[in-house]
Amino acid sequence: MRYFLAIFVFAIVAVVSLAGLRGSKFSRDPLFLIPDMEWQVKYRPQGENSFAGFNDHRDDRPVPAGVIQRGYGWAMAEVFSPSYAYAPVQNPSFYTGRDAAGNLYKGFPVHVTADFIELGHQKFNINCAVCHGITGNGGGITKVGYNMGTVRDLTDMSYMAAKSEGDIFTTITYGHGKMGPYGDRITPEERWAIVAYVRALQLAGNASPDDVPSEQRAKLGL
Repeated sequence: MRYFLAIFVFAIVAVVSLAGLRGSKFSRDPLFLIPDMEWQVKYRPQGENSFAGFNDHRDDRPVPAGVIQRGYGWAMAEVFSPSYAYAPVQNPSFYTGRDAAGNLYKGFPVHVTADFIELGHQKFNINCAVCHGITGNGGGITKVGYNMGTVRDLTDMSYMAAKSEGDIFTTITYGHGKMGPYGDRITPEERWAIVAYVRALQLAGNASPDDVPSEQRAKLGL
């Protein structure tokens, strides 16, 4: 027990000697146990350096002219493999929502399946339904609960029929009016899936019994 008390007292004395009493002031320089962590040799954003190779002496270097992004994230083995193919070059419309002539894409630059539409269903409910409503009729919580009167009814065919799939994709990517951009939160695949699901909501919101396949009408009592 006495050894423990001795070590305990020694630890307290050592801490007080190094750190000082709470609230006390010192005139001497502070003690840094790891000085190279306090004064690191590195460039800082918007900082200045004296390197002779930089005429403007900026730490934060501009991107060289003509540089094109290669790959995403830290997948170094994939990005720098000899067989690597930059995806946006292979299918530009999938990433931009526009065709080769620069016009808004009509149709889908990806194969649409039931699973693909279901992906759009999930992402729509997460990102879009809060304003546009679960059925896409514009009756989301922002309108019903907070009186936001400018939410678009996505099932309004008089408006939506004139919009191409690439137009909807671009709206999701960059936003429109009070709607902010979602391009940094939703992947291109998920955006196209949402577009496919929006088209499904439009069909459902404007469907008639004649649109139901004959083999399914009996199950629905039609």
